[in-house]
Amino acid sequence: MTTDHADESVSYEAAGVSIEAGDQAVELIKTHAKRATRPEVRGGLGGFAGLFALGKYRQPLLAAGSDGVGTKLAVAQAMDVHNTIGIDLVAMCVDDLVVCGAEPLFLQDYIAVGKVVPEKVAQIVEGIAEGCVQAGCALLGGETAEHPGVMDPNEYDVSATAVGVVEADELLGPDRVREGDVIIGMASSGLHSNGYSLARYVLLERAGLTLEGHVEELGRTLGEELLEPTRIYALDCLALAAECEVRTFCHVTGGGLVGNMERIIPEGKVAEMYRTTWNPPQIFRTIRAVGKVPDVEMEKTFNKGVGMVAVVAPEDRDRALAMLTARHVDCWELGVVRAATPDDEGARATLLGAHPGF
Repeated sequence: MTTDHADESVSYEAAGVSIEAGDQAVELIKTHAKRATRPEVRGGLGGFAGLFALGKYRQPLLAAGSDGVGTKLAVAQAMDVHNTIGIDLVAMCVDDLVVCGAEPLFLQDYIAVGKVVPEKVAQIVEGIAEGCVQAGCALLGGETAEHPGVMDPNEYDVSATAVGVVEADELLGPDRVREGDVIIGMASSGLHSNGYSLARYVLLERAGLTLEGHVEELGRTLGEELLEPTRIYALDCLALAAECEVRTFCHVTGGGLVGNMERIIPEGKVAEMYRTTWNPPQIFRTIRAVGKVPDVEMEKTFNKGVGMVAVVAPEDRDRALAMLTARHVDCWELGVVRAATPDDEGARATLLGAHPGF
């Protein structure tokens, strides 16, 4: 058997994978990774496994959550801005943990790239490290995988798993919710990391806007608005739970406010919330107006300006609002938990009234 390539050497790099570039990327990310640490971390970057000393707990429950950032990545890649998408990644993971009262301890990331460009990988990890700092958790390690022939050279995807801990007798959840509890909303920083497929379709395809174009009502370019990092609430929620009688939290992601509140309200009760208690940020108004998107679709797809919700005992209402305000969290009374009636038809959350100007 003969071949025209018999005299050509075969290597991993010839197949599209550069070990040297991977090693260079590891060196570049070390500085960022060192920022995101905790005293419980054992060992250093580069080992086969990340080590974390759990510490002393009476009856610890470990909580874990994995997530990505969806098609917001397409905006980052088109804008060639890669140092904020990691904040979004951390937010999507750690703020799910804190819903049950778990303190985020550490996070491990996975970055899949078409071609390893060390500087770009370092920018992605820079954002992940910043997110971990904001969440008070350690970046314990991760993996960067090069996928030539499967992904385009400039394409990448990111995901992560976060691990937290909560004492069993401090676990938050629907079983703690009582009639008369106050529902407190915390403002989002924008779209966060959900609904980007609809937002991109409406703004870029249907309306023909460009990411580089300045949008007067937004006060900046569309790309800058769409890349606004997701707010991380973990430390604010933990501080609130330490001082107030918090029943549970609700991280408002895909499915919107009502869809996610349904997950934390027990049978026989209803979270009654009022649209008139807040004004959605301009980006939601723009999407609705430009795309002629029905209100029901907007509320099912986007957070509409509410990124996190706390359900607190009524006697702690004022204290909770004051604490969050002191931590520079824009917050307000969103509604109340009441007993369900036959008119609710099994629904556990409802949103009443219309937004001013909508």
